[in-house]
Amino acid sequence: MRRLLVLAAALVLVDTMLYAALTPLLPHFVHEFGISKSRAGILVAAYAGGALVGGFFGGLAATHFGSRRAVLAGLALMGLSSLGFAFADTFWTLFGARLLQGLGSGFTWSGALAWLLAVAPRERRGEMLGTAMGAATFGAMFGPAIGAAAALVGRGVVFSVLAAVAVVLGVWALRLGPAPAEEPSYPAIARALRNPTFLVGLMLMALGALLFGILGVLGPLHLAHAGWGAAAIGGVWLAGAALETVQAPIVGRMSDRRGPLLPTRITLVAATAMSLGLATSARPLAYVPLIVLAAISYGVLFTTAFALLADGAEQVGLPQGMGFGLMNAAWAAGAVSGPSAAGAIASVTGDWIPFLIAAALCVGSLVTVRSRAARRIPANLGVPGA
Repeated sequence: MRRLLVLAAALVLVDTMLYAALTPLLPHFVHEFGISKSRAGILVAAYAGGALVGGFFGGLAATHFGSRRAVLAGLALMGLSSLGFAFADTFWTLFGARLLQGLGSGFTWSGALAWLLAVAPRERRGEMLGTAMGAATFGAMFGPAIGAAAALVGRGVVFSVLAAVAVVLGVWALRLGPAPAEEPSYPAIARALRNPTFLVGLMLMALGALLFGILGVLGPLHLAHAGWGAAAIGGVWLAGAALETVQAPIVGRMSDRRGPLLPTRITLVAATAMSLGLATSARPLAYVPLIVLAAISYGVLFTTAFALLADGAEQVGLPQGMGFGLMNAAWAAGAVSGPSAAGAIASVTGDWIPFLIAAALCVGSLVTVRSRAARRIPANLGVPGA
């Protein structure tokens, strides 16, 4: 089980690292290709567009053909897209490679997490998902450092190495035994979409992706406007990576012991405050700590969403592979709408409106979590013996 946990963590780490590597490169592409802030948002959102499709088919593949095969398919797409990104010389070539990266992500995430839950003891589910989420968040925060390296030594070298990493991970996956098979259950999808636990998990997953999308577009452009280079911007995201890696397993253990709703309520309050702080467009001395703290707050939403989705799927008999396919679709919906809307709105009004909207969404989600429908979710959900 430990070897599988390490593999799952490595898979989601590399995947989110690729997703976030664009962050410090974005100002470079704006200059190189002469793209607008709105088109920059579209480029960021292209990954999520691919994940929206890949999440659906990845979930089906993990259930019908097995989690390991879904992982291998995702890694093949990841390797090909990395090569495409390495040598892209137009905006639309970059867009296509980014879209293909997202498609592979849907397969990798659905397969890796379903594989992990197939062998994880229920009483340690939150901790193991939190560990995987910590690795994913570290990848998301470390990705800008990779992007900064690509800006310094060239995209061709860095992204070709990442394509080779996808091959290494594929060999590693082949050396592990296949996951236990799951029986597809399409009626369970309808039951899951009526289940409060599962629905709140989908909402939190989409919200976290939307918030990160807004931050990923406006944060680096704000710092670049203040004169920060790609390496410095990558360093800001890297600084938050260590804190994120520690936070996710802790939140996962808290979810195991106290249920996921308590950390969800706390982080929604914190995320509201950080979003309002970012709306002030402060100078870097104040803006950089806000970026790090906002990323930590937003990241907690993913960890608690995982726990809610896994338990909700179990309640209605939905195979975990299919459940994580729906999770990917929810993540993609938020990750598409966040950066694209933030770029378009900020081009017209400035950065403060998108962050104000982010704060309002956090408040609305907090009200939803505390609503009568959410009270149907047991407060001790996921707690052993409950």
